[in-house]
Amino acid sequence: MVPFRSAADPGRKGLSALDELDLNPALLDEVGRDICIRCRTYPVAMTGNVLFFAVQNVNDELLREALQLRSGKEVEFRKADGPTLEYQIKRISGKAGALEEGGILSDLIKSEVSIQEGSSLEEIKKKSQSEPVIKLVNNLVNQAIMEIATDIHIEPGENLVKVRYRKDGMLKDSMELPKWVQASLTSRIKILAELDIAEKRLPQDGRIKWMHEGEAIDMRVSTLPTRVGEKVVIRILKHMETVGNMESLGMSSDVYAIIKQLIHRPQGMLFVTGPTGSGKSSTLYASLREILEKDINVSTIEDPIEYRLEGANQVQINDKAGLTFAGALRSLLRQDPDVIMVGEIRDEETAAIAVQAAQTGHLVFSTLHTNDAASVVTRLLDLKIKPFLISSAVLGVMSQRLVRKLCQACFAMKPPTAEEKMFLPMLPDLCPTAVGCPACNGTGYRGRTGIFELLQFDTHIREAILGGKSEAHIKKTSNYKQLVMDGMDKLKQNITSAGELIRVAVMEAQT
Repeated sequence: MVPFRSAADPGRKGLSALDELDLNPALLDEVGRDICIRCRTYPVAMTGNVLFFAVQNVNDELLREALQLRSGKEVEFRKADGPTLEYQIKRISGKAGALEEGGILSDLIKSEVSIQEGSSLEEIKKKSQSEPVIKLVNNLVNQAIMEIATDIHIEPGENLVKVRYRKDGMLKDSMELPKWVQASLTSRIKILAELDIAEKRLPQDGRIKWMHEGEAIDMRVSTLPTRVGEKVVIRILKHMETVGNMESLGMSSDVYAIIKQLIHRPQGMLFVTGPTGSGKSSTLYASLREILEKDINVSTIEDPIEYRLEGANQVQINDKAGLTFAGALRSLLRQDPDVIMVGEIRDEETAAIAVQAAQTGHLVFSTLHTNDAASVVTRLLDLKIKPFLISSAVLGVMSQRLVRKLCQACFAMKPPTAEEKMFLPMLPDLCPTAVGCPACNGTGYRGRTGIFELLQFDTHIREAILGGKSEAHIKKTSNYKQLVMDGMDKLKQNITSAGELIRVAVMEAQT
């Protein structure tokens, strides 16, 4: 037997078992299979004298009393959706087809799943579309969606395959699979993404349309050949997700007031900067939602389209078909737009067309990859935009990051450590600190919020740009509140921790 270990593996201690609401086989024997099957529940974790059970109705007090009497321990419930509950009950009763009791991938199906070196294309297709592999992929993806993960990492090793989910910006171990599952698992995902299953030497990129509980979800798939096999990363993009408003992003009132003024200008450029995964797209969509009215023409050029925005004309980039950002933007300008969102300015041609549009009666939103707001000037100069065009076209630049929010059910006030004081000398005597509880799956954090810095291009900034002044001079001239200071405000409001602020705003600035 080869173990199929999930986050609920009895070999893993504490609350990590709650990450997946997966069955804990060690606790199952203690509670009893009969009561779990009869009452349609199963144990997922135990901390101290408290047993956690997955149920569909968390308010079932009769069931709680029965489980407490049976186990002799305190009982708490965690809500599981119908399909997950059904599947785990089948595992307990021995009716789960591809998996044995206790979450073990059976050697009996190894011949059905395992793909040998030199197998024919037909053999690969057949095994990658067998029932155990289909169920495994469905379970991986659906679980990630239910846990609100943004990415699934399938990482091959020497003797096993590790699956990790990215949640709240952090990668967390989900499960470990036997090595012989790797080839069929990768091939199944490639088939869904319409990739070449015979090509294992080159990276490939594709897309999957996935249905989950009636919701259409777009997923981007990337494969990368490594020494021990192909690594697969699946980015989950929830098309039907509601576009949030600007107040929900976490902006302070003074930043929001300035941004609201800038996005109602008739023309000019507004940039949002930050690394991948810093929430730039959410800010752009929220800005568009704020100004979206029936009497203006709003158009977007994106790669990919991450949200559906009613009332906007959204264009999907297709490099293979020759539809690039520059080409789409040039065509879009013939469509009489009032507001244009360019998902990202990547090259000189796109930058030149966008700046020209901003000077000829259009309001242009876009993103750039820079460390801070002032660095946008240098980046635009690198893209061959002349200083007088930057000075006249750009209205402002907002740089942002996402920090994890403290779990409000368990955070504690503690003195900062010497290391935290070294990085953030302005820390107060007591700071909110992550602890961990069942509500936050033991992480101490629940969700994320933004920290922002806004550089408005006023007369002093424009003169500095025309005079060829440095980024440091521009920062000093503007005297704007930088990221770390906005983060300090959120720390003082008990929203985030010093450790999180150092990780996101301080350490990154030093790289």
